[in-house]
Amino acid sequence: MGESIDTHERQTVLIVDDQPDEVDLYSEFLAEDYTVLTAYSGAEALETLSSDVAVVLLDRRMPGMSGDDVLATIREREIDCRVVMVTAISPGTDILDLPFDDYLVKPVSREDIRDAVSRMLVRASYDETMREIVATVSKMATLESMMTLLEMEASSEYTALTERFGDLRAEIDLWGPNGDPYPEFSTEKIDGVFS
Repeated sequence: MGESIDTHERQTVLIVDDQPDEVDLYSEFLAEDYTVLTAYSGAEALETLSSDVAVVLLDRRMPGMSGDDVLATIREREIDCRVVMVTAISPGTDILDLPFDDYLVKPVSREDIRDAVSRMLVRASYDETMREIVATVSKMATLESMMTLLEMEASSEYTALTERFGDLRAEIDLWGPNGDPYPEFSTEKIDGVFS
């Protein structure tokens, strides 16, 4: 590893997956820039998790304790970390009640993993309302990528999600002092969900 010129402390990422090859691969993607912890089960993840962990990359489908259960426990313990579900499970309306920050469907690339961790570290600086807005937009985008327009229109869960987004949006001003949206919102997404 080369010497880092960054003056801030390395952030810690916990990778949780029951597939050792995937854990090793994601670790390799991140090890140069982050302190990486690994866990091969839900129970091991909860033993490893501490307040030092900034981001958790979490598989949903694991034997024993599922990723959904691990996520619920993280939130119950009020551990202040961002959680990215990294899973082969295609999302459906079942994700609406899951308090994750982002959702990636496997297979994922080096860029997918690195970009997700980087986004989560930016989100960590947001206030609670802004984090909820961004997580809501992420859920909407995830569902939009998997559902047809007719399915979305027929889904009371998706409708409730868009209404929650509208309520949250009304609470804050998403535009920065220079008239620029927060960098995480693409122009297309803003145009699509704000109109």
